[in-house]
Amino acid sequence: MRWTDSTNTFRCSPRADAARTIGGVTPHRIDRLWPDPASDLSLDAAFEAFALPPAPEGRPLVAINMVTTVDGRAQVGGKADALSSRPDRRLMRLLRAAFDAVGSGVGTLRADDFYSRVPEDLAARRVAAGRPAQPTALLIAGRAPVPTDRRWFTYAEQPRVVVVGSGSPHAPRDGEEAEVPLAVETWVAPTELPEAPWLLERLTAAGVGSLLLEGGPTTNASFLAADALDEAFWTIDASLVGSDALPMIASIPGGSPWADAPRQGRLVSVHRSGDELFLRYRFGAVNP
Repeated sequence: MRWTDSTNTFRCSPRADAARTIGGVTPHRIDRLWPDPASDLSLDAAFEAFALPPAPEGRPLVAINMVTTVDGRAQVGGKADALSSRPDRRLMRLLRAAFDAVGSGVGTLRADDFYSRVPEDLAARRVAAGRPAQPTALLIAGRAPVPTDRRWFTYAEQPRVVVVGSGSPHAPRDGEEAEVPLAVETWVAPTELPEAPWLLERLTAAGVGSLLLEGGPTTNASFLAADALDEAFWTIDASLVGSDALPMIASIPGGSPWADAPRQGRLVSVHRSGDELFLRYRFGAVNP
């Protein structure tokens, strides 16, 4: 699962520790390794021209943003927050600002008290571009009750949608109110668990052209199974754990259609912050 603005204290490099905060934003320094190598760049400046490719025909563009150890684990001690540095935290927010919606599975909400907003400087940038100040926050649940005591439910200025399965206590039955109604917009899937193709149809109908997934691994796997992962933003933390912690993408139930013929990606960019790498891959027919 992705670190998502929890209240923990995060480590950062000595260079970032020494940096002064300007306008509320710490000017993190990074190196661009590929393409067009350059050293000692401002992270914000390096991603100033960041843009998404056009969405595939008939559905939103879908990307995942995850952080893992070198041995591919997305958690330490059952959580992802120990893997996220301050530069990675800022990059996560820059990526969020580019998308129409930011989605997470309910397992991430249970593990971490997070929210999916962007800070004021990026909200202002979105407004200046004629977009809503905040991306829509999407919470993907299933049958089990949703923990409504989390901060995710408290930020009324951000559009929020909870997606549940037909067997959820938050789903109305026989035209009556749900057993446990939610105080935010709720979409009920026609199946016991929400399926990615149906959800993408709903998002398209709602005018959402791009979706950034921040985990967890099961949610990521559901979109991969539907052949609906177009980009991957992958932060590699310079650590090894050798544990059975969750990976970036869980095993696909019933077997992966890509097990014998993996989906091949194209490397778009590589940046470095100290010993940490920020990778961007593109998959499928999405161009350019």
